[in-house]
Amino acid sequence: MNRVTKRTWLMGAFLLILFLGMVFFLAEYAVECEQWVSFPGSPHLYNGVNAGTGILTDRDGNTLLDLSNGRTYAENETTRKSTLHWLGDRKSYIQAGAVAHYTAQLAGFDPVNGVFDNTGEGAHARLTLSTQVQNTAYEALAGRKGTVAVYNYRTGEILCAVTSPSYDPDNVPDFSSDEEAYGGVYLNRFLQSAYVPGSIFKIVTTAAALDCVPGIEKMTFTCTGRREYDGEDVTCEKAHGTQTLKEALQHSCNCAFAQVAEKVGRKNMKAYVEKFGVTKPISFDGVTSAAGNYNIEDAGIVSFAWSCIGQHTDLINPARYMTFMGQIASGGEGVEPYLVSEVWSGGEQTYGAEPVKTGRILTQEVAETLRGYMRNNVSSGYGDGNFPGLRVCAKSGTSQLGGGQKSNATFAGFVENEEYPLAFVVVVENGGYGSHTCVPVLSRVLASCKQVMDGQ
Repeated sequence: MNRVTKRTWLMGAFLLILFLGMVFFLAEYAVECEQWVSFPGSPHLYNGVNAGTGILTDRDGNTLLDLSNGRTYAENETTRKSTLHWLGDRKSYIQAGAVAHYTAQLAGFDPVNGVFDNTGEGAHARLTLSTQVQNTAYEALAGRKGTVAVYNYRTGEILCAVTSPSYDPDNVPDFSSDEEAYGGVYLNRFLQSAYVPGSIFKIVTTAAALDCVPGIEKMTFTCTGRREYDGEDVTCEKAHGTQTLKEALQHSCNCAFAQVAEKVGRKNMKAYVEKFGVTKPISFDGVTSAAGNYNIEDAGIVSFAWSCIGQHTDLINPARYMTFMGQIASGGEGVEPYLVSEVWSGGEQTYGAEPVKTGRILTQEVAETLRGYMRNNVSSGYGDGNFPGLRVCAKSGTSQLGGGQKSNATFAGFVENEEYPLAFVVVVENGGYGSHTCVPVLSRVLASCKQVMDGQ
C-alpha cells in the first residue's frame, strides 16, 4: 500500500511539473513567439541581416522594394540610389535595421497560423519617406559625401533622410576604381555618423545662456577678431565689434561666444548638454543612432571656449540633432522621428505608428526666444529669398577638421509655418562654408517638401 501511495505521489509530482512546464511554455510563446520566428538571420524571413519578405512603399504608395521574389527595387535609378541606405542591398553590406524590425509583421505572422499569410494578399510596409524629396536631396548633394534629413516635428514622420555616396543596387559599381568617391559607401550617415558640428552647436550654448544667465539678452560682447586665454587665442575672421547675444549668433562670432561660455560656466554647460540630449543616441523603429560627444573634463580655458563654439572634441549625430531642432520648434518639447508608418497583412493593419513625445528640455519662454534668434539669422543673414513661402529659422556651421582637410559644411533648423512643421539638418563633408554650401541644397529640398505637403 505504501509503495502504491509513493508511486502515486511521484506520478502526481511528474504530472504537476509537466503541467507547469506547459503553462510556462505557453506563456513564453504568447509573449515571445514573434521574436522566436523573426530572429535575425532566419533563412525563412531574412536575406542576410535584412528583411526578406513583403513589399515596401513610400508615403504615397510607390513601390520601393518588392521582396516577394528576391529583391526587386524601384524602376527609377535615382530612387534606387536615394533609398538604398534604408532598404539594404542584396549582399547585406548595408543593414536596413528599421525595416527588419517589422519582419514578423511583413511575414504575415500570427501565433496560430505561423509566418505565412494564407489570404494571398501578402504584406506591405508604408514608409514615411517621400520619393520626390529623397531624390531631390540626393541630386542636390551632387555626389558629395554627407546627409540631408527633414522630419515633421508635429508627427515624427521622416520625409527625407538621404546618405551620399550611394549606388545603384541593380548596377553595382567597382568601388576599388574610385575609393575616394565611394569611401564609407555602406554607411548610413544620417544614423551611423557623428560629425564635428561647428557653429550649429552655438544653438546649444545660446539655449543654455538664455536659461541660466540672468539678463543675458541685455548684455553686450566685444569682438576685436581675437580673444586671448593664457597665450592661446579664440579667433574670428573679422572684428565684429560690440554685439548682443542675438547679434553674436547671427554673425556666428567666436569671440563673443567665448565670452558667453565664461558666463555659462563649465558645470552648467555640461549639465545643459546632458539635459538637451544632443550627444545621446536616439532610437526609433528598432535602430539606434551613433552617440555624439561633449567632453571638457581635461579641457583648458581656450579648449572649453572652443567646445561651446562647436569645436574641441564635440561630435553630433544628424538624427539626434535634427530631433533637437524639432524640440526647439515645438516650444521645448518635441516628438521622436520614425520611418515606418504602418504595416498591413492580409488586408489587416498589423502595425501603426503614433507620435512619441521626447519630454521637455526647454521652457516655452526660452524656446520662443531662441526661435526668434534663429529666425533673425535667416531674415537678416542667409536670406528669406532662398526659401520662398517659408519662415525658416536656422544656423550654419563650418566645422574645422584639422590635418589640412577642408571644413565640413553644416546647417540645422526648422520651418515655423504651421502648415509645414519641418525640422532639418544638412551635412556636406569637406564642403567648406556652411551657409554657402548648404543653403542651395536645403532650398531645393524644402521646396520639394512644400510641394509634397501641398499635394502637388
